[in-house]
Amino acid sequence: MKTVSLKTKMMTKPLFESFEEVSAKQWKQKIQFDLKGADYNEALIYKSLEGIDIKPFYHQEDLINIDNPVSHPSSWKNAVKILVDDPIIGHQKASEAIKKGAESLHFVISKEAIDPRIVLQNSTTKIDIFIQTNFISPTYIQKLSDIAKEKGLTIYILTDIIGNLASTGNWYHNLKEDHTLLDEIVTKTHLNSYIHIDMGLYQNAGATMVQQLAYGLAHANEYLNHFNNKTSSPFTKTPIVFSIAIGGNYFFEIAKLRALRIVWSTLTEAYNTLPECHIITSPSHRNKTILDYNVNMLRTTTECMSAILGGADTIQNLPYDDIYHLENDFGARISLNQLLILKNESYFDLVSNPASGSYYIESLTAQMAEKALLLFKNIEEGGGFLQQLKSGIIQKKIKESSKKEQELFDDEEIILTGTNKYQNPEEHIPELQKPVFIEKNVRKTLLQPIIKQRLSEEIEKKSLIKR
Repeated sequence: MKTVSLKTKMMTKPLFESFEEVSAKQWKQKIQFDLKGADYNEALIYKSLEGIDIKPFYHQEDLINIDNPVSHPSSWKNAVKILVDDPIIGHQKASEAIKKGAESLHFVISKEAIDPRIVLQNSTTKIDIFIQTNFISPTYIQKLSDIAKEKGLTIYILTDIIGNLASTGNWYHNLKEDHTLLDEIVTKTHLNSYIHIDMGLYQNAGATMVQQLAYGLAHANEYLNHFNNKTSSPFTKTPIVFSIAIGGNYFFEIAKLRALRIVWSTLTEAYNTLPECHIITSPSHRNKTILDYNVNMLRTTTECMSAILGGADTIQNLPYDDIYHLENDFGARISLNQLLILKNESYFDLVSNPASGSYYIESLTAQMAEKALLLFKNIEEGGGFLQQLKSGIIQKKIKESSKKEQELFDDEEIILTGTNKYQNPEEHIPELQKPVFIEKNVRKTLLQPIIKQRLSEEIEKKSLIKR
C-alpha cells in the first residue's frame, strides 16, 4: 500500500518542477558558445521572403507582448470542386462525390443556360454548396435563392467582380454595370454568402504571404466601401468567403490563415460589420510539377494539413495530376481520400485550434498580421486596391516577389524534389491533356491581368525538348 501511495504522490507532482527555468537569454548564450565564434545572426537567422526573420528557437518570452485573438472553427468539412458544362453530368458527378464521402460541393457554372435545379436536384441539407459562376446574373442567383428556400439548403454564392477584373483584365460588363448587378445580387435572401475574395490568384502568381493577406484585405475593403451606408449590405447579415491557395511552407501557411482572421476582424471593426469569415482552401498550383508528378500527392497532403491546423472552414484538395490531366476518376478519388484519411484515420478534426499557444506559430501569426496591416494601410493611402490595380502597382509588386522566389528555386534554395533536385534521368513524362505552360492570349484589356505561373515551368520545358 505504501508503494501505491508513493506512486500516486509522484504522479500528481508537476513534471517540470524538478527542472529550473531557462530564459531565452540563457538559451542564446549556450548556442553562441556552441557556435565557436561563428556569427549567430549569419549562421542561424533565416530571412524569409515575407520579411520575417526566423530564429533557431522560440521561447515563452516571445509571447509576452503577443495576444492573437484568433477565432477557430470547431470543425472542418472537405469539398469537391465540380466544373459544370452540362447540368446532367454535373448532377451525376455531385452524386458520385457524395457517395464517396464529400461533405461540401463547389460548383463552377460555366454558362447561364445551365439549369441549377437539375444540378442540385438530389442535394440534401447535410451538404454545404458553393456556387461560383463564370458570369454575373441576379436572375440566376434568384433561382438559387428559391432552391435554397424550398429545400433548406446551405448555399454560398461566390461573387467576385473585382477578382474577375484582376484575373482577366476586364469587368464582366463595365465598372458601373457590374456593381449595379452586384447590388441586386445581395438583395436575394436564403443564401449563406454573397461576396467572395479569391486570394488564391495572388498566391499562384507569386505574391508573398504578407502580400496575399494585404491584397486580399484591400480587395475586400473595396466591397466594404461600396456597401458602406447602403440599405442592403451583405456584410451585416452573412460572412464573407475567402478562397486561399496553400503552398508548401508548412508553418507559415498555418500562420497565414490565422493572421487572416485577425486582420479581417480588425478591418470589420471600422465598419461595424460581421467579424466572421468563411475560409475555403485548396493546395496551390505554383509548386506542382509534371516531373516526378506523384510527389504532388505528398505536397497536397501537407498543404491540406496546414489548412486544417490554420483553421480553414472548408478544405478542397487538388488532384495530383490536375495541372496536366483532364478531370478523371482516379485523380479525383485519391484527392478526396487524402482528406478522408486526415479526418477519419489521422483524427485531424478532434482538436480545436491546435496551433494556439505554439511559441513559433503565435509569433509568426502576430508578425504576419502586423506586416499585412501595414501594407494594407500603404495601399489605402495610395488610392486603394482598384486604383493600384489599374495603375499596375499591384501587378508590379507581385512580379517582383515572383522573380525573387523563382531565383531561389533556380538556385536550389527552394527545392521541389524530382524537378530542380534529385531529378530522375529516366523520368516518364505523362500525357499532357491540357495546356501546362503560360499561353499568350492577345486581347484588349482595361488593365494588365495578374497571371498565375508555376515555379517549374522552365525546367519542364527543357526536359520536354530533350525527350
